[in-house]
Amino acid sequence: MAADPTALDIASLVLRASVGGTLIAHGWNHAFSGGRIEGTAGWFASMGLRPGRLHALMATGTELGAGVLLLLGLLTPLAAAGAVGTMGVAFVIAHLRNGFFIFRPGQGYEYVLMIIMVACGIGALGGGAASLDRAAGIDGDLAGWTGLAVTALAGAAGAALLLAVFWRPAERSREQDG
Repeated sequence: MAADPTALDIASLVLRASVGGTLIAHGWNHAFSGGRIEGTAGWFASMGLRPGRLHALMATGTELGAGVLLLLGLLTPLAAAGAVGTMGVAFVIAHLRNGFFIFRPGQGYEYVLMIIMVACGIGALGGGAASLDRAAGIDGDLAGWTGLAVTALAGAAGAALLLAVFWRPAERSREQDG
């Protein structure tokens, strides 16, 4: 039995709104709350991302931009890839070593993994009826296996490239020890 297109459109809208809103909240927090960009930069540098300010700006811009694009349903698989990429980096540098559950000391990876998986689902669903992708007539081209592939591969490649070039966990260890 085929899925009801209306149900898929509703699912896409709900998921886009929840992940998009969450990304905007993350980016907003990095930029305007607590220590702002400088505090975020110091936090990133303490985890081995160099230079910290560059990564604070990139993560903030990606989260805000991808969040807005998801809310609008514009270039949905690429926007979802932004979520996969930023959460993939967080998964590796901050959460993986702490185990699965978020309530464990240091916070486990269940939260970021869930965002990654939901973002992949959004990529597969596409923008749906309430999206700028649909208004532009590109939603059919950017959904299904193609949308999932774009989301997962672009997000994973972006995270892997960033980690390979900029993440130096040994520096993190030396800073914490000294």
